[in-house]
Amino acid sequence: MYPNTLTQLARSNPFQSPHFSIRWDQQRESHQSKPKLAAASPDDVSCEYGSNKYYALCGFGGVLSCGLTHTAVVPLDLVDPMKYKSIFNGFSVTLKEDGVRGLGKGWAPTFFGYSMQGLCKFGFYEVFKAFYNDLLGEENAYLWRTSVYLAASASAEFFADIALAPMEACKVRIQTQPGYANTLRQCAPKMHAEEGIKAFYKGVFPLWLRQIPYTMMKFACFERTVEMLYKYVVPKPRGECSKSEQLVVTFVAGYIAGVFCAVVSHPADSVVSVLNKEKGSSAAEVLKRLGPVGVWKGLGARIIMIGTLTALQWFIYDSVKVYLRLPRPPPPEMPESLKRKMGLIE
Repeated sequence: MYPNTLTQLARSNPFQSPHFSIRWDQQRESHQSKPKLAAASPDDVSCEYGSNKYYALCGFGGVLSCGLTHTAVVPLDLVDPMKYKSIFNGFSVTLKEDGVRGLGKGWAPTFFGYSMQGLCKFGFYEVFKAFYNDLLGEENAYLWRTSVYLAASASAEFFADIALAPMEACKVRIQTQPGYANTLRQCAPKMHAEEGIKAFYKGVFPLWLRQIPYTMMKFACFERTVEMLYKYVVPKPRGECSKSEQLVVTFVAGYIAGVFCAVVSHPADSVVSVLNKEKGSSAAEVLKRLGPVGVWKGLGARIIMIGTLTALQWFIYDSVKVYLRLPRPPPPEMPESLKRKMGLIE
């Protein structure tokens, strides 16, 4: 049931009226003679869509996409808007204070933490998307597909942040408290000795405030942007595009989604950064102290970082799917049963 249901789920745009969507679908079908990507024979894919192997390999793609990209932008992550005037000033001060090695400070907790987050984020997203889709049924899943994207990504991120929180706390301590610790092996035992296990999870609630809206925007905006690019920009249907061309669309859509993600998540990110480097502070106290202006400080640097980060994450994730020959849903299409109910076909 999952393969057919998810195929329909991935082939619609709920922000359009059903009549408009059908006119577009019928026009596209009249010009498209080649078989759709999802119609490939079983020998063309390495596993069944929605199988345990599929979810496991999606999780592996998430490990690579999040772990590698977040580690790569650690130098940008070091540009703390509370300390530096601009991104360039941040690089200059860091090089003077700690040398070239200073630009990689906190790479270990970043790699391990975001690898675990990526495993849960992308793997559970696929799981929850299938689950919610099955609850709604084929027709409602088409009409409310964006709601499914939002719900599935929020559910996945809830668990992803629990996996991320300990390493994120270590990373922020290393990067924002000079002299506290230089490595993960030094930082984690010291934090545990001073504050116990709560030291690693006191930032999980602010993480939820930051990451859940970010991830909801990341997945829903990406999915919709991909559809719009194929509809208005790409001169041919996705089924006629090569895999390389599809990956270019993935990267562009990922960057656009990343810009929106940065704006949505920046205020909470500012609170998390301050919270993790100050003992005894609460999220409400930090938010009140920063004020409506302070929480937006450093947004430019975050847009550059998150835009690039998100684009690379989607590119790596989709590349893993291509390389491992995982099933990839084709563009949206309204279910035949819904067309009949609306009297659009006999």
